[in-house]
Amino acid sequence: MNAITVEGLGKTFKAKVKEPGLSGSWRSIFNPVYREVHAVAGIDFKVDSGEMLAFIGPNGAGKSTTIKMLTGILHPSAGQAQVLGFVPWKERYQMSFRIGAVFGQRSQLWYHLPPLDTFDLLARIYEIPAADFRKRRDELIERFDLGGFQKTPVRKLSLGQRMRCEVAASLLHRPEVLFLDEPTIGLDVVAKQKIRDLIGEMNKAEGMTVFLTSHDTGDIEQLCKRAIVINHGTIVLDTRVSYLKRDYVAGKIVDLRVTTEVTDFSFPGVTVLKSSKYGLKLSIDSTVQSIDRVLAHLMHDYQVVDITISDPPLEQVISSIYNEGPVPAHDQ
Repeated sequence: MNAITVEGLGKTFKAKVKEPGLSGSWRSIFNPVYREVHAVAGIDFKVDSGEMLAFIGPNGAGKSTTIKMLTGILHPSAGQAQVLGFVPWKERYQMSFRIGAVFGQRSQLWYHLPPLDTFDLLARIYEIPAADFRKRRDELIERFDLGGFQKTPVRKLSLGQRMRCEVAASLLHRPEVLFLDEPTIGLDVVAKQKIRDLIGEMNKAEGMTVFLTSHDTGDIEQLCKRAIVINHGTIVLDTRVSYLKRDYVAGKIVDLRVTTEVTDFSFPGVTVLKSSKYGLKLSIDSTVQSIDRVLAHLMHDYQVVDITISDPPLEQVISSIYNEGPVPAHDQ
């Protein structure tokens, strides 16, 4: 069963053209010139119930515009979409009782009030029975570890604490679909991991569908199995996250520590990313050189103390996809 279905969805905005030398003139005020900007250009995709999907792309790709249409905030210029059987921009009120949303740069918490007060207000907005609300609130406070600051005004919370409260607030009414727009932006490593763990737990425990946009590769790799890559309002790839690395970057990153001093290292198909007195960080192009041959060469020339082989960061993978241009969707 599909939680989200999108067919030919598009959104076009009109932007005023600033003509050189005419700023502030009568022509720019009374006879402005506009151009059309296609933020989203006729996209198609489906999301299964209980799936966690990463919807990724560079700034201005159309990610946030798509989320705003799927949550009913914006009306599309073309196409159709359904979320849990509702048309978002026509049945927003009914749909709002069954979805949740977290926008990393916009808060739903009352700034000068403690989180508990916002939770109480949301319970009334979502018409949650008092007994059910108290049970759900206490469950989320325990699971998200909010007990130490639940009565502290939001303005005094750290960003990590506030984001945990934001996610908890979006889950009070037990949504079937959760939209997350940059939920870990600005957080430190520990806070990010906490948010990821909590979202993953709620997905497994309640079968909640998650629609995630993020620039943080850790969010994508740890939470999602499938990713849709969008660029210039068009979907350029729809595939498993694991396939992104396998299909679009033919190489490995090798970190090693040695006991003898490192001299100038050179080998066909290998790029030295970093070099220190007793360490090397290498990028191996597997289309030119096999990893086995490179490791054998290293073992012959150096006494290796420690070695780590890893995939390139997902940013590099996504960059290579953009450079290659639109490609057909990968079988799921």
